[in-house]
Amino acid sequence: MTRAAVPGLPSRYPIGGLLPALYADDDLAQRFTAGLDTVLAPVLSTLDNLPAYFDPSLTPADFLSWLSSWVAADIDPAWPQELRRALIARAVELHRWRGTRRGLLEHLRLCFGVEADIRDGGGAAWSNAPGTALPPAPTGELLVRVWAPDGRPVDANRVRDVVAASCPVHLTHRVEILPGPPDETGG
Repeated sequence: MTRAAVPGLPSRYPIGGLLPALYADDDLAQRFTAGLDTVLAPVLSTLDNLPAYFDPSLTPADFLSWLSSWVAADIDPAWPQELRRALIARAVELHRWRGTRRGLLEHLRLCFGVEADIRDGGGAAWSNAPGTALPPAPTGELLVRVWAPDGRPVDANRVRDVVAASCPVHLTHRVEILPGPPDETGG
């Protein structure tokens, strides 16, 4: 869709009606200003509806990629329109949690409707008792295990792309697609 030429779009502010009375009955002046109205009507319509262009739920579909660039939301044009709108709407919140377990869980849930188990290799622990053993050395690997709650197939390549974009740079990552939730023993 383009806002440059919308056939039959009337102008809310016809120029011919704003001319002095001398030109009100002049056929040439009225036809000339009607031509200008045709050109200006899409511009005026866009300006009248400008707040809708900044709302991800209302903006025209062809403006989604432009709006996503404003909030640095990485959206795939192949994703369904409703998913792209939802990602843009929650982009600021997702950026706030980027690089964290919660952020990655939310991103995966929003993008693919999947659940995930994320293990980051540890390296941090606390205790209120002195002499507690130190945690094992960090592995430097992020293990992301993903499954769809409804059992539908999960696109592993797309999940890997999202994990790679969300994973802290100092960690390597590995993605496993599971048929269902893992058991409590880690298997």
